Amino acid sequence: MAKFITTSIVVVITMVLIAIARGAINSTICNVDSTELAQCLPTISGKSPPPPTKGCCKVVRRVDMKCLCNYKSVLPSFGANPKLAMALPKKCGMKKRSKC
Repeated sequence: MAKFITTSIVVVITMVLIAIARGAINSTICNVDSTELAQCLPTISGKSPPPPTKGCCKVVRRVDMKCLCNYKSVLPSFGANPKLAMALPKKCGMKKRSKC
């Protein structure tokens, strides 16, 4: 289950990055607005990322995880660390986790 949630977070971040790269501001990705997904970007990039914010965790809890699993492999091309993205559900205190 943890792998699913982690994979889902990665997908969310990937979706946000794709939306930003395409200029798709305020578009909906896996049931969440792309501008909301952007709240998680600092937490999954860089060498010493900060912990997820309350806003990021709120978004992670609302996103369609099965949808986001489709974007996991794209994260590195946008500078996002898949391992950090996969850790978001746990860092946000999510107990129910599903696999992709």
